[in-house]
Amino acid sequence: MKLYYFETINPQKACAVAKYLNSPVEFVRVDLAKGEHKTSAYLAINPNGKVPALVDGQVSIWESNAIMCHLARVAKSDLWPADGAKQIEVLKWLTWNSEHFTRHAGSLYFNYIIKPKFSLGEPDTKAVQEATGFVKQFGAVLDDHLASRAYLLGDQLTVADFAVSVTLPFAAKIHLPLDGFKNIARWQSRLEELPAWREPFPEIRAAA
Repeated sequence: MKLYYFETINPQKACAVAKYLNSPVEFVRVDLAKGEHKTSAYLAINPNGKVPALVDGQVSIWESNAIMCHLARVAKSDLWPADGAKQIEVLKWLTWNSEHFTRHAGSLYFNYIIKPKFSLGEPDTKAVQEATGFVKQFGAVLDDHLASRAYLLGDQLTVADFAVSVTLPFAAKIHLPLDGFKNIARWQSRLEELPAWREPFPEIRAAA
């Protein structure tokens, strides 16, 4: 398998799960700054021109959530539960995250990290204010849910935890308004015990 990535939050999820599972993947860095995601070779893998992407045999898989689930299923890992009801619960949190929490936390990530990195201008004040309000709103939902749970599905770590937590390592840089959400902080501390969560990307070796 080949996992195509760049050091941004969506590939971060897929790479973290691959490292956690010790999946037999070859990590292939796609340099967005050089436009490598727009080449005909890469567009043949992912016509959306985005990362991550996974090639497993003759199958190309787009979207970080699908890649995480595929890697876990192939590894027969509980990160993708065998129980059907728990699978639905994972899908609920993946969808909630895409539509609510990381949708808005990702806006802060874009404004405070991606824009400077790629010289895209100053943060959009209106977008930042809107995203900040929504992160507070949905952060409260997340914090309440975690009050009596170690992970999103209780005592079981799943791909949903990797997805929902993806912006937390950047909380200070992107001004995530999560002060006072002690259950999120406790959950984050537990995730920080996982080497794959702390260091999701493969080491880039300098050319000799």
